[in-house]
Amino acid sequence: MDELIDILDADGRMTNRTAMKSEAHKNGWFHQTVHIWFYTLDGKVLLQQRGKNKDVYPLLWDVSVAGHIGAGENIITSALREIEEEIGLTIQPDKLQKIGVFKSVHNHSKNLMDYEFHHTFLAPLHLSLNDLRKQESEVENLKLIPMDQFTKELGDISKFKYVPHEISYYNTITKEISKCLATSN
Repeated sequence: MDELIDILDADGRMTNRTAMKSEAHKNGWFHQTVHIWFYTLDGKVLLQQRGKNKDVYPLLWDVSVAGHIGAGENIITSALREIEEEIGLTIQPDKLQKIGVFKSVHNHSKNLMDYEFHHTFLAPLHLSLNDLRKQESEVENLKLIPMDQFTKELGDISKFKYVPHEISYYNTITKEISKCLATSN
C-alpha cells in the first residue's frame, strides 16, 4: 500500500518534505519506520514471516511487527497502529520500550532502495500465539522461538531464512531482550 511519508536527510533529520512511499523507495530517500520486537517472559521472541507478495524479502522471517511511519504521524501512534494491523493486538503505549533508532540502507534494485531509520521497540507479549490475528496481506505466518535458538540461528541468517538486517542490529535486539528477561525474573 502506498502512503505519504516524511523524507529525512542521511543523518535522520526531517527535511520538511514528504513523498509517497513508492517514490522514496524509487529514489533512495531516507524515511522512518517502526520495528516492534515482542518477547514472552518465558524467553521466546515473536517472529513474523513476511507475506509471499511483498516486494522485498517475501517469506523471510523478520521483526514481530514493522511498518512505515506516515507523514506527520507520531512514532508511538505509528507503532501502536502497526501492531494492531499486523497481529491484531492492542497494547498500551507504556508497554513499548524504545531501544534505539537504527539506520538501514538496502539497494534491492535500481528502482527499489530502502533507506530507512528504524525506530525500534521491545514489548512483552502476554497472549498466546493463537490469540494473535495476522494481517493476511502482509503476514504469512507467526512463530515463537526460544531466544537461545534465535541467537544461534542468527549465525547463519540465510540458512534460517531471516531478513538480512545488519548483524549488529540483531545483536542489539537479542542483548536488549535478554536484559528485559533478566530484570523480569
